[in-house]
Amino acid sequence: MLIAADKFKGSLTAVEVAEHVTAGLRRAVPGLDVAAVPVADGGDGTVAAALAAGFTRHEARVTGPTGTPVTATFALRADGTAVVEMAEASGLQHLPGGVFAPLTATTYGTGELLLAALDAGATSIVFGVGGSATTDGGAGMLAALGARFLDADGEPVGPGGGPLGELATADLSGLDPRLARTEIVLASDVDNPLTGPKGAPAVYGPQKGAGEDDVATLDAALAHYAEVLERAVGPKAAEYALAPGAGAAGGIGYGALVGLDAAFRPGIDVMLDVLGFGPALAKATFVITGEGSLDEQTLHGKAPAGVAAAARAAGLDVVAVCGRLQLPQEALDRAGIRRAYALTDLESDPARCMAEAGPLLERAAESLARDFLV
Repeated sequence: MLIAADKFKGSLTAVEVAEHVTAGLRRAVPGLDVAAVPVADGGDGTVAAALAAGFTRHEARVTGPTGTPVTATFALRADGTAVVEMAEASGLQHLPGGVFAPLTATTYGTGELLLAALDAGATSIVFGVGGSATTDGGAGMLAALGARFLDADGEPVGPGGGPLGELATADLSGLDPRLARTEIVLASDVDNPLTGPKGAPAVYGPQKGAGEDDVATLDAALAHYAEVLERAVGPKAAEYALAPGAGAAGGIGYGALVGLDAAFRPGIDVMLDVLGFGPALAKATFVITGEGSLDEQTLHGKAPAGVAAAARAAGLDVVAVCGRLQLPQEALDRAGIRRAYALTDLESDPARCMAEAGPLLERAAESLARDFLV
């Protein structure tokens, strides 16, 4: 049995999910051979999954999204592969008091976190983006890495996406030279462009506190930012603004594509490679995946869909566990998931379901084992 599940957000880490599923399975089938590869799709939880896979934990003190210092974690393997999660530095969880700052939240700390990974010896970086508090197009990140963004008076523009409307010149020549020697993979399940109706401000800005006027301000500022970058680095800046992934995490995807020469790949594909899922799958006869909510988003690049696709290609049965199930069986069938076991089927109260997620998950896994393994 191979357990390859993501976290149940707000209740269980991916490692804890695997532990509880294992306990439930063995309650029904004592001595069952179980292996676990906790997975993530590039969003929050990505570093935790890498640490569970044997990477070494590193910490750095960096600038949070509103300027307050925060402690951020990244993961590094002996071969020089680092996993850096931008939410560790610039995520919503680092907003003081939970107060949004849609126009001024900065990715500067994410740039500092990338520098810390380089200082620790990283030669390739998996850059997971998601859960950001920011909509600055990655300008803060690039500034921390050595770029300069100046207004008409030759002064640095202020932090966040809003002040980019005052940007007059951009200079990327001062970027840390180690970046040119470092393979950077932008791992994301978001394929939005930078601006426009499907761009970062319009689609994700409201989740970060942006009202209607803020969205308009941010969209215009990021479009202007792209125009200034086009003058600085050429046509690729305009091309990348339209590229899939440019709008990821408030446009930090765009900054990574333009300034870091990053390669965009679906987050779950990257993470399955990095976490050693392939070798584990080769030894498996049955696969269990899952996440907190199996819903329409799951089908668009989330971890369970990626795991199910790989397992199905290997000819293996896949079942899922989840906190709540919002997909009909036909959708599960199309994703290659034979059946899903939801905790809400065992406990209808959402608060109790989250509070008791571990024991409930063990019960669900025990039922799963009796249905498929006994």
